[in-house]
Amino acid sequence: MSVESFNPGSQVVTVTPAALEHFRRQLVSQPGRSVRLSVKKSGCTGFMYVIDMVETGAETDLHYQLDDEIELFVDSESLSILSGTQIDLVKEGINKQIRFVNPNVIDQCGCGESFSVN
Repeated sequence: MSVESFNPGSQVVTVTPAALEHFRRQLVSQPGRSVRLSVKKSGCTGFMYVIDMVETGAETDLHYQLDDEIELFVDSESLSILSGTQIDLVKEGINKQIRFVNPNVIDQCGCGESFSVN
């Protein structure tokens, strides 16, 4: 597994400052953990995003050091689906939620939980 420094221009997956801060807050109570992104087959349109807090990624994961504290692992088997995705934290009313802006998505279910790609 190789470690790459955070370069938004060349990342397979990018993370906005708001999402990075969200991950930082989530990981405060889980020292030694990192963020791992993958997809799994699910829902009415095909796939759903999976974010796990892990001690380490799989040997084949892409590994990005987002800052001094936060590491992001990206499942290599999900790369064709995740390539170009931006992870953001958005506020809707009084709620905040992680939003995935993925240029590969061609359709989403009505509830937004699952999506399909080309």
